[in-house]
Amino acid sequence: MSAVVTPLPSVEPRRLGLKVLVRALQVEASIGFYDHEHGRLQPLVVDVELDLGAAPVERLTDTLDYDGVARIVRDLAAGPHIALIETFAERTALACLADPRVLSVRVRVEKPGAIPDAAAAGCEVAYAR
Repeated sequence: MSAVVTPLPSVEPRRLGLKVLVRALQVEASIGFYDHEHGRLQPLVVDVELDLGAAPVERLTDTLDYDGVARIVRDLAAGPHIALIETFAERTALACLADPRVLSVRVRVEKPGAIPDAAAAGCEVAYAR
């Protein structure tokens, strides 16, 4: 006996959203609260996730330049000393939100070697319009 398969009604797909990602970007930054952390560069690993919403992407100008996102992180890392990685994450997130196409942003910053026997210590911050 053969089973009768009833086709599902045709449903037009709709975009739920688009996220642009920069993962595991490695930078060296003058960062840290303690005296021994001042005056030297330390490694950071940064993830940035940007939500552009459901708008269609037809042209390059409809999306974000990955290099531009990386430049924000690199410029911040090359700048003056920052005491906390939380501050680094927040400044990165707010710089990304300066682009009006970005509806929300999530930034994770990890500091490898900050805690003995741990892969990294870090933080994650999220902002939305």
